[in-house]
Amino acid sequence: MSNRYSDILFQLIHSLEKAEKRHFKLYIKRSSAKEDLKIVQLFDAMDKLSEYDEKLLLKKLPGILKPQLSNLKTHLYKEILASLRLLKSADSIDLQLNEQFDYAHILYKKGLFLQSLRLLARTKEMAKSNEKFFFLPQIIALEKRIETLHITHTMQSRAEQLAKEANESSRRIDMVARLSNLAMQLYSFYIKNGHARNEKDEMGVKKFFKENLPPDAYKETGFYELLYLYQSYCWYAFIRQDFLMYYRYTQKWVDLFTDQPTMIRVETGNYIKGLHNLLNSHYDLRNYEKFEIDLKRFEEFAETDRVKDHDNFKVQSFVYIYSAKLNLCAITGSFQRGLELVPHINEKLSEYALFIDQHRVLVINYKTAMIYFGSQDYNTCIDYLLRIINDNVDMRSDLQSYARLLHLMAHYELGNFDLVEYLTKSVYRFMSKRENLTVVEQEMFKFLRNSFHVSRRELRAEMEKFLQKTKQLEKNRFETRAFAYLDIISWVESKLYNKTMSEIIKQKYLDHKVRRYSEEERA
Repeated sequence: MSNRYSDILFQLIHSLEKAEKRHFKLYIKRSSAKEDLKIVQLFDAMDKLSEYDEKLLLKKLPGILKPQLSNLKTHLYKEILASLRLLKSADSIDLQLNEQFDYAHILYKKGLFLQSLRLLARTKEMAKSNEKFFFLPQIIALEKRIETLHITHTMQSRAEQLAKEANESSRRIDMVARLSNLAMQLYSFYIKNGHARNEKDEMGVKKFFKENLPPDAYKETGFYELLYLYQSYCWYAFIRQDFLMYYRYTQKWVDLFTDQPTMIRVETGNYIKGLHNLLNSHYDLRNYEKFEIDLKRFEEFAETDRVKDHDNFKVQSFVYIYSAKLNLCAITGSFQRGLELVPHINEKLSEYALFIDQHRVLVINYKTAMIYFGSQDYNTCIDYLLRIINDNVDMRSDLQSYARLLHLMAHYELGNFDLVEYLTKSVYRFMSKRENLTVVEQEMFKFLRNSFHVSRRELRAEMEKFLQKTKQLEKNRFETRAFAYLDIISWVESKLYNKTMSEIIKQKYLDHKVRRYSEEERA
């Protein structure tokens, strides 16, 4: 059976831009023997396939037998990578450093020791100026080999210097490894579990953080040490739903690049991720003005050649910017504007399907469902939620739970009360089993169960009671995720005041702007 992305060579070919394909053709015709040009035929045939199908592929290559195909594909894969390395070397500090080290090693093998040392010295300076100190050990190791095995007349002055450099690079590498491990493990916890559900979860995260944070991490001043330190605090705060701390450390993360602008090119992916998290922190704290300023900043950066000419950065920026735009629509009540974004988002999700991970698709589907819910298009909302519910992925148990709760609310809005009664029990069991039930959700289920058996007048009283309870819980840190994922208060208010959710949320946004203006006037 054909599978669109089942073959790694097919994936690689279909990830290439036009310029990259053109460069490959020039490279292969210049560097390969005539008989090797069969791989160009294979390249063209695979490029024209809309999905990988080996039987169809062999029909398009009459001169190639099935036993030859595997070796030919392996050869083509290597040649494409070699072509891309040539094309992309000027774009990557890592590739340039590797290339310079390779040249220095060749000179060493040729017996041109002084030339090799000079090139290694230049490469070392390039690594230091771009904070790529993890390249230093292999550079220093080759310098040591040359100084130890061959007389270069610099041994006396160089021995102590090389030993000092080796020790310092090892110390920094160890610190960065420990901090990056901590950041990665905290992020992995969040992807799997979402936010801390209760004090037990929080105590576990606090214990892990305290045990794994290097005690002397605060003394570090290097770029990568600070980057991973800020990321660790960022995920630590986010998991614990300490959104103020989350904001402070995402701002530090982005400011690190502002203070060292040359590192934006070196670590573009981390800069983009930092902007994304900064926007998320504005969303959680309802920092409307800063949200719009930093979103504009992100959009302007996404239009630079650095992003547009790089597949990974282009896709990453698209996912984060449109996720932020959906968030902005949700917190300002501009659901109609959100609907206008959806066709473009779906088009790009299809175009970038090869590059976007399941977690990002999960998040965007949930945010899109929220836009349809706020727009009162509950059927389409349900369609998007079913993509999450029916896709059995072992991640974000919190989002899986809220998708089911929103699904239940959409059916409630449609008046499918028989189904709602069944779903109420089903979703309650699902969330309870995963220990995802907060007090807010328990009150929500209680309200829904009671609403089936009361008159309209009594229902209004139940709503008022539910609203007061949820407002009291709004300041409780372990309840905040319920309000971040589902604006339950605005939903209940829309019922009580006979207004749409869009009208309720938009009025809150306008009231905030008025208060902000008044505060500025008084200041």
